[in-house]
Amino acid sequence: MSRERARRRAARVAEVERARAKRARVVARRQRRRALLRRLTPRLPNRRTGRLYARRSRGERAGVVVLALVALGAIWLFVDDLALRLGLIILLVLALPAIVVIALGRRT
Repeated sequence: MSRERARRRAARVAEVERARAKRARVVARRQRRRALLRRLTPRLPNRRTGRLYARRSRGERAGVVVLALVALGAIWLFVDDLALRLGLIILLVLALPAIVVIALGRRT
């Protein structure tokens, strides 16, 4: 009886080893194929420009928004004349991009 169990165990171990070897061959072939594709595929230069890519960090953008809201709040609190309020708000909206570029310009 123990010889039979030993023979079955040896068969199971051999089967597991064959499956492991087959899986290793498949993985190695896949890695070689991917490496070949990476070598053959032309790479474009990294041109991250436009609205889809952030030029400013999340903290910088949050700071700009918070400061703009604080300025708007200050205008509404401290200026009584409605025409002057609207004029200052328009001036703030028009000048904000220039202020951001000057204050947060990239230093190289």
